Amino acid sequence: MSEVLEKIKSRRSIRKYKEEQIPQDILDQIIESGMYAANGMGYQNTIMIQVTNKKLRDEISRMNCEIGGWKEGFDPFYGAPAMIIVLAKKDWRNKAYDGSLVMGNLMLAAHELGIGSCWIHRAKEEFETEWGKNLLKSLGIEEEYEGVGHCALGYVAGEYPQAAPRKENRVYYVK
Repeated sequence: MSEVLEKIKSRRSIRKYKEEQIPQDILDQIIESGMYAANGMGYQNTIMIQVTNKKLRDEISRMNCEIGGWKEGFDPFYGAPAMIIVLAKKDWRNKAYDGSLVMGNLMLAAHELGIGSCWIHRAKEEFETEWGKNLLKSLGIEEEYEGVGHCALGYVAGEYPQAAPRKENRVYYVK
């Protein structure tokens, strides 16, 4: 089996991370993989925001926790020290698809580079708030974008999860 197919089969969502920060050159490689995700009509209507600043990371975590309805103090990012937020142009009809492909590339590249990842939802709700809109403006992003997801990133703490058995009868063939 090819190395790519093996990585696809062995990647798992990680929900426990070490505090150790990921070197920027590794984050750059992960981000670059997102830049090469397939996208509708080649328009490249997605953007990514890397967050390694602990203060902002913790602020996003608190907001995400509130949106998710968890008790104060819960970290929906499971202690991941870094995240890449994926957004797509709000008026782009393929925004969910294109953003999902970026997220997939980010998670597979992270796995290849020895970094754990997990897709964390609620980016859409975060960037619908004034806080989210102001964050984009502070970064010089003037167009309207919709949050697709957060790719939580960090070194795995503990045992790497094993794959659950695959459910049967999920593929149908028409020959």
